[in-house]
Amino acid sequence: MSVVLEKISKSYNSLPALANLDLEVKKGEFHVLLGPSGSGKTTVISIIAGLTKQDKGAVIIGDCNVNDLPPEKRSVGFVFQDYAQFPHLSVFENVAYGLRVRKVKEKEIIQKVDCYLSKVGIEKERNKFPHQLSGGQKQRVALARALITEPEILLMDEPMSNLDVLTKEKIESELKKIQKETGVTTVYVTHNQDEAFALGDRVSVLNNGMIEQIESPDELFYHPKTEFVANFVGAKNILNVRVIESDQNTVVAQVNNKNLNNPLKIMLKKYPIFKTVNEINLCIHPENIFIKKENNCVKKSINKIKGKIIYTENNTSVTKATIDIGGINLYAAIPKKLFNFKLYETVFVCFNMDAPHPLCGKGCRDIEAHRKCVNKNNKME
Repeated sequence: MSVVLEKISKSYNSLPALANLDLEVKKGEFHVLLGPSGSGKTTVISIIAGLTKQDKGAVIIGDCNVNDLPPEKRSVGFVFQDYAQFPHLSVFENVAYGLRVRKVKEKEIIQKVDCYLSKVGIEKERNKFPHQLSGGQKQRVALARALITEPEILLMDEPMSNLDVLTKEKIESELKKIQKETGVTTVYVTHNQDEAFALGDRVSVLNNGMIEQIESPDELFYHPKTEFVANFVGAKNILNVRVIESDQNTVVAQVNNKNLNNPLKIMLKKYPIFKTVNEINLCIHPENIFIKKENNCVKKSINKIKGKIIYTENNTSVTKATIDIGGINLYAAIPKKLFNFKLYETVFVCFNMDAPHPLCGKGCRDIEAHRKCVNKNNKME
């Protein structure tokens, strides 16, 4: 079942939480709402569930406007951040609760509960109580309880925020598998970009009650369209540039960042936005930057900038390096096995001319996006 929100607005004590928000979640999609605390994510799914009433706008599930339907009539399952389990009931009875409310026959209850406990991998805990469970097991109970009534829509509000990394990774994999097997349309709330990119078919980034961008995880990660999205997904290399030369395919731009000590020019692809705008912010993803010990970035399509490594940070797979290029910093993420540089070493920062991406609010990379970006008169919309 699809979910469509049309011009949804909601305020609390005269403070806007959502402002004319539009959202379409496709049938069978795993859709992630990503954003910082206070961006409106939980309000969105509470409105979908009917737990919160919007001030304006429409909630459409399938072909039905559900504005006037109570939560129990919306065919929605909800997994809460705190799991919301009954402490005096066993795992079996917690999962069975929704079926008992619907007065399902006992034989069918036993069959379905056993099936879903097995599906989420906690059949051995069926007689335990919530206080006897680990965080991961509680999360599985909450998921089984939400799925057992076979809802058309599954809503999940920060369900893994209290789990350790290893447990979270395991449950992410299981959750994605279960969602695909059941085909349930899922809307998942998180502030964690790693969760969003691991789980989502598409990701919506919320900021101050509005959606800044909706994309597949890869497109969002490597080609953010606004400065907020770029910073939120870790593409912190933002350069303000002014176009000084252009030909059919390429542009030469002067970097204008105010703290830059010396003039700097870069070469990049000619995007449609440059037909009407000659000054704009660009972002470069850290993974699209590489470092050389000498000035041997010799290809014409490669930009090279002298700088000094001022900070490094290691994680499991990459070394993150901060390079001062003369008053401003660029950030690189280099595979560990390729990083053989020292702190304060002078290096050359290199990137291809298609690495900088305009933060224009429009998609310019593929044919469909390009057509949307340029109108019939070949001018920017």
